[in-house]
Amino acid sequence: MPPGPGAPAEAPAGRSYASGARVLSIGIASTGLFTFAYLATASHVLDPGAYGRVSLCWAVMFVILSVIYRPIEQLLSRSIADRRARGLPGHQLRVPALIQLGFALLFLVAALALRRQIERGLFDGSSSLYWILVIGVLAYAASYFARGWLAGHQRFALYGMLVFLEATSRFLLALAVAVGIGSGQGAVGLGMAVAPFASLSVLPFAFSRVKHRAPAGLPVADAALEGPAHAGIEEASTDLSLRRGGGFAFAVVGIMLAEQTLMNAAVLIVNQSSGHALAGFVFNVLLIVRAPLQLFQAIQTSILPHLAGLEANESGAEFHRAIRVTVLAITAFAGAVALGLLAIGPFVMTALLGNKGFHYDRFGLAVVGLGMGLHLVAGTLNQAALARGRARLASAGWLLSAALFVVLVLTPTIGAVVTRVEVGYFLATLVLCGLLWGVYRRGPAPVVLTASGVAAVPEGGRVS
Repeated sequence: MPPGPGAPAEAPAGRSYASGARVLSIGIASTGLFTFAYLATASHVLDPGAYGRVSLCWAVMFVILSVIYRPIEQLLSRSIADRRARGLPGHQLRVPALIQLGFALLFLVAALALRRQIERGLFDGSSSLYWILVIGVLAYAASYFARGWLAGHQRFALYGMLVFLEATSRFLLALAVAVGIGSGQGAVGLGMAVAPFASLSVLPFAFSRVKHRAPAGLPVADAALEGPAHAGIEEASTDLSLRRGGGFAFAVVGIMLAEQTLMNAAVLIVNQSSGHALAGFVFNVLLIVRAPLQLFQAIQTSILPHLAGLEANESGAEFHRAIRVTVLAITAFAGAVALGLLAIGPFVMTALLGNKGFHYDRFGLAVVGLGMGLHLVAGTLNQAALARGRARLASAGWLLSAALFVVLVLTPTIGAVVTRVEVGYFLATLVLCGLLWGVYRRGPAPVVLTASGVAAVPEGGRVS
């Protein structure tokens, strides 16, 4: 069906996505630099044991944040963008807010119940790092909710400012230790708790500019589709119930848990088997992945609402083009990174982060660089799956790949622990790309016409 008079043209939509990605890339690139500066400064001002504990706190915090809050960010971004593309009013915040609150309360109960185990088992008895973890995770609930709202409304400049303020405020605490204003792991770690509060200072600007009007989108009152049947289709395809929202969120929880397993499981495993110092070194090696992934958030954040809008408008050619262009750009970037690591990787890593008594292997670093590229491609295919209603299949692929990575790190097939992590990461991301490519080839989830309208059929085959 051709778009009605209120439907946006595809070209402006593409320009909006590209413009949003560029604007957000500037903010997140700056954020990545300050994040790297924070960790590099911490590595230089703390002894190996203290740096290992701070990096472990960082790893644990961002595992938790990604698992329990990123799904709500994705849910908000997708649902708001879908309604905007269809020209429907309203933001549907109640269900995401309830799920977010439930996750935050669940974390708080678990953290309080396991306080002694967390303090002694992870932080060698440091109560300051424990409370930094608890306060930081709770404060980030509001920050991630704001990110989803901003992404869904394509307010990418404010999104970039939010994460930029978060990173710079965190870095300032490490800088204070470097210049002698503060000292110790508690002062450096405090930046992780302060950052989410600083990031929320952008919200007054966001709400002060909200325009109370329905965005241009699919025509709500097409003359050929007026009446109860059309109303039923619109309601069924856009209303966000607790069941539907929860199903999407929990599928994305699996995705986020798997991604954080790829990013942080090796640090935790090495910390338990070989101590804080080697765990900190492994953390440094995987910064090759962390920095580009943080930069890639600009693409992930802007591409999901863009793809959701294209899916709502049934713009299949533009949908495939957005994926193809993104994958080609990632391939070129990852190839350049891998070659750079092969040439000067050990020198640069030692100069920026120190070696903490260990040696960076150029071939191992290059393998991690290639795995990073596969990880970014998988992230792109994942956003396509979410936009098409294939969250469950995508989640299964991520979880299988994460389990493979853990098995590879734990199994002593390669004697050197760091090499085992590097090779295991590459193989796991290669498998992940293959699985998500299979999900992408399946196309969008089918829809059926029910008595109340159109409803997507989830992968299990049951109408929601």
